[in-house]
Amino acid sequence: MIFLLAAAETIFVSDEAGSCVQAVDAATLKVVECVVVGARPRGMAVSRDGKRLYVAASDANRIAVIDTATRKMVRTIDSGPDPETFALSPDERQVYVANENDNELSIIPIASGARREVAVGGEPEGTAVSPDGRTVIQASESGSMAHVIDAASGTVRANLIVDTRPRYIAFTPDGTRFWVSSELRGTVSVFDAATLKPLGKIDFDRANLTTELIQPVGIRFTRDGKRAFVALGRGKLVAEVDPQTLAIRRTWPVGLRAWNLALSPDERRLYTADGLDGTMSVVDLVANKVLPPVKLGGKPWGIEAVP
Repeated sequence: MIFLLAAAETIFVSDEAGSCVQAVDAATLKVVECVVVGARPRGMAVSRDGKRLYVAASDANRIAVIDTATRKMVRTIDSGPDPETFALSPDERQVYVANENDNELSIIPIASGARREVAVGGEPEGTAVSPDGRTVIQASESGSMAHVIDAASGTVRANLIVDTRPRYIAFTPDGTRFWVSSELRGTVSVFDAATLKPLGKIDFDRANLTTELIQPVGIRFTRDGKRAFVALGRGKLVAEVDPQTLAIRRTWPVGLRAWNLALSPDERRLYTADGLDGTMSVVDLVANKVLPPVKLGGKPWGIEAVP
C-alpha cells in the first residue's frame, strides 16, 4: 500500500483589498489565520530558511516582517511611499523596493533601515536581484523598460526596452538569464545577464491558448532550473515553459487574474493568487491536475509557500 504524505507547508497570500496576509494550511487547504501587516499588502518575499516573510504594505508605506512559525509581525521597515514589489538580497541584508508613485527604487539595509533612492522610469513594478547579489533589475511599467542597476553603487548601468507594461522580473537559478513579463503584449522576453542581449521571447498571445485576455505576470523556476511557470492573469491559466527552448509545454486552468504564483517547498504543487475570483488555485504537478479552488475572499495578490 502506498501512503501519500500530506503537504506540511503554509501558504501565505496577501490581500490587497485588506490589511492582512492569509495563512493557509497546505494539508487541509484551510485558512488558519490572517496576519495584520498594514493596508494593501501586495508583493512578498521569503527568507532562505523560511523563518521570515517580508510583505510590502503599499498604503502603509512599509515592509512588514512576519515570523512564519508564530505568524506574528515582528518588525517593520520604512520603505518609502507606495511599495508594490521588492527583492530581498541573497545575503538577506538589503531589500530593493519599487516605489511606484515616486518613480524610484529604494535600496534599504535591513539592519539600519537607512534608505537611498535610485531614479527609474515611470510606475516601477517588478523587481529582482541576481543570485550573486550584484545586479538589480527594475521594471518600469509606463516606460516599457527594464533598468539594470549596480546593487552596490545604485548606478543605472543600462535601460533595456521591453514589451508593453512589464510586470515581473525573474533570474534563472544559475543567474545566467533573466526573464521579463509583459502584461499588455502577452510575452516574456529573455535576456543574457552578462551581455544584456535579448535571447528570445515567449509569445503567449500568439499561441492561441485561450479566448481570454492573456496577461503574463508572475514567473517561477524550479530550483534546478529545468521547469518554468508563468501566471497568465485574466487568461485564467498557468503555463509551463521549457527554459532552454522557450517552448510552451502545457497549461493548467486557474482563477481569474492569476498574477502571482508559488511552488511548494518540495516542488510537487503550484499555487496561484487569483485576484478577481478571491481564490487560491492549486495545481498538483505530480498528478498533473488542478484541485478545487480555495476560497479566500478579498483580492489575492502575492503568494509564498514556506515549510
